[in-house]
Amino acid sequence: MNLPSRVKIVEVGPRDGLQNEKQPVAAAHKVALVHALQDAGLTEIEVTSFVSPKWVPQMADNAEVMAGIQRRPGVRYSVLTPNMKGFEAALATKPDEIVVFGAASEAFSQKNINCSIAESIERFAPVTEAARAAGIKVRGAISCAVGCPYEGEIAPERVGMVARLMKQIGVQHVGVADTIGVGTPRKVQRALEAALEHYPLQEVSGHYHDTYGQALSNVYASLELGIASFDTSVSGLGGCPYAKGATGNVATEDVVYLLHGLGIETGIDLDRLIDAGQAIRTAIGQPNGSRVARAMIAKRDC
Repeated sequence: MNLPSRVKIVEVGPRDGLQNEKQPVAAAHKVALVHALQDAGLTEIEVTSFVSPKWVPQMADNAEVMAGIQRRPGVRYSVLTPNMKGFEAALATKPDEIVVFGAASEAFSQKNINCSIAESIERFAPVTEAARAAGIKVRGAISCAVGCPYEGEIAPERVGMVARLMKQIGVQHVGVADTIGVGTPRKVQRALEAALEHYPLQEVSGHYHDTYGQALSNVYASLELGIASFDTSVSGLGGCPYAKGATGNVATEDVVYLLHGLGIETGIDLDRLIDAGQAIRTAIGQPNGSRVARAMIAKRDC
């Protein structure tokens, strides 16, 4: 089987990982996390979100965090922008890429951003146009691509529909997200195949949560299709406030361990990555959520 020889990891821990933390995380800790991640070899880092602090108070320090980063050549720094107001605020901080998002579930779209799928795409159209006019890449996330906490199983055709709508407004890359972690390999492959009807292979990525312990299996199933880009979160940070019981994104350390074991290049130093994850978990007073990190830290202590 011809698996990709190299895989790109998009580290979403600083944004998607930390955004739902109940206790405030200091901007200095977020900046330190970004620095530790790029020191570990990450070249794609989702830093923060330009959303209303009323809805996501953890991201209220977005401009401060972006200003505090010592940018490194070859590293792309992305931010989430849900509307034009968010984009205009983000623009001043000079992101390399923005992220817009739409759900494959009507119910989830209403619960998450209080509008229909079609309305969400209309809302993002001017954002996408403005970003591309400014020379900023636009990435789209398709949430609930396999299952929804309100609708249950999601048909692949819904994923294809959202991918088609995103393509029409100028979104350049789509991530297929199993937001609540219910996906299994064949279901994930079907969702990816639906997106691939509208985007080339290099512009489709996977974003998996590990609620049912299936995330690594779903990464491997994606590799079988030739997918060579994944969103992951250091030490498994994160969850989804709109998806009851949804655990964090798949841990970056666990995915890197799998990829290296398959002989796939990532450019990432696993030991440094483990240090980065352990540092942020210590800073916020939590145990490490990565199995690989826990195992390798235990070996260090022997």
